[in-house]
Amino acid sequence: MTDTNTQAQIDQKMMRRALELAQKGRYTTAPNPAVGCVLAKGDQIVGEGWHHKAGEPHAERLALAEAGEAAKGATAYVTLEPCSHYGRTPPCADGLIEAGVARVVVAMQDPNPLVGGQGLAKLQRAGIETKLGLYEQEAKALNPGFIMSMTEKRPFVRLKMAASADGRTALKNGESRWITGAMAREEVHKLRALHGAIITGIGTVLADDPSLNVRLPEAVLKELHIHGEVSHPLRVVLDAHLSMPLDAKMLSLPGRTLIMTTKEAVDDALDLCDALIEKGAEVIAVSAEEDRIHLPTVLEYLLTQEQVQEVMVEAGAIVAGAFVREGLVDEYHLFTAPSFLGDAARPMLHLPEFEKMADKVTLAYQSVKMVGEDLYSVLVPQPVSKGETA
Repeated sequence: MTDTNTQAQIDQKMMRRALELAQKGRYTTAPNPAVGCVLAKGDQIVGEGWHHKAGEPHAERLALAEAGEAAKGATAYVTLEPCSHYGRTPPCADGLIEAGVARVVVAMQDPNPLVGGQGLAKLQRAGIETKLGLYEQEAKALNPGFIMSMTEKRPFVRLKMAASADGRTALKNGESRWITGAMAREEVHKLRALHGAIITGIGTVLADDPSLNVRLPEAVLKELHIHGEVSHPLRVVLDAHLSMPLDAKMLSLPGRTLIMTTKEAVDDALDLCDALIEKGAEVIAVSAEEDRIHLPTVLEYLLTQEQVQEVMVEAGAIVAGAFVREGLVDEYHLFTAPSFLGDAARPMLHLPEFEKMADKVTLAYQSVKMVGEDLYSVLVPQPVSKGETA
C-alpha cells in the first residue's frame, strides 16, 4: 500500500509528465485545447497520450489505447477535465469509466461554464475517485486562448514589439531592418506559429510591406511538433480608409489575408474591393469610432467567425498604442536590441500624455532571457495600486 507522502510524489511526477505531453500540442490543436494524459499504476506508466489536432482522438483516448487492459485499476492524470459530451469525438469521461480506471487526477476544470465540472461528476457517479487542482496554474498556462474565449468571450492578445535599448522601433525615415538579430527574429516566427491571427495596421503595410507568415527551418518545426504543411495565421490588416495596395507582398503568399475596414470605405471604393478580392483578400466591414476601427469588434469577429483564440499584434505605434489604451493586451513580448536609435526615431507606442504617475501603464515581468544578443522579455499588465506614490 502506498503511503500518503509517496502517493503525493507520484501524483506530482505523473502530472508533470502529462503537462510535458500537453505542451507538444500547443501549436497544432486550436481551436481545441492542448491536453496531455498519463495512465499509471503506482510509479509505472502504462499508457500516455496528447491531443494532436482538432477532430483527432483526445489525449485520454490515446493513452487508453496504448494501455489496453492495463488501464483497469490505473490512475489517470489529465491536464484538463475529461469531456462529458459528444463533439467530434465521444466523451473521454465515458472512455475512462469503460476502461475501469480507479482514480482520476485532473489539473484544471473545464473553463466552459456550460460543461465545467460535469466530467468530474460523471466519474464520481461511476465510483471513481477524483482529485482536482494539481499543477492548476501550469495547466492554465498551456491554454490561455481557450480559457479567455470561454470566460471573457474574446481571444487572448499578445503584443509583440522589437525595439532598441532606448525604446525605438525604426529610424525617423522608417528604416527598421534589422533592429534585432537573427535568433530574435526566429523566436518571433515561433510566436507567429502559435497564433490563429496576426493583426497589423495599414501604416505598417505601406511602410514595410511585411509578409506576416511563418518561416522556420524544418528542424525547428519538428521541435514544435508541427508536421506537414505549416498553417499560417490569418493576416488581419486594419484599414479604415481602404488603402491596401494591390501589390502588397502578403496578398501573393500562402494563407488568408483579411482587410478590416468600414462600410463607408467599402461604399466609396467598390472597384478596389473587387480588385482586392480578385487578389485573394477578404474585405470585412466592421464598426468604427472617429475613423478608427473598433478593436473589440475585430476581436469578436475573429473569435466567433474564425474560431481564433490567440491573436498577436505586430503593428506600428498607433495600432499598438490603441490596443494598450483599450486594455486589450494580455501579454507583452518585447525584444530589446543592445543599441540606441536616438530621440528622433519612432517610438514603440503612441499613448496619450500622462499628467501624473498614477496614470502610467504598469507591467510585471513574467520572464526574461537572452536570445542571441537581444533581450526577450514577457510582461503582463498590472493594476496600479491606489495608494502608490512617487
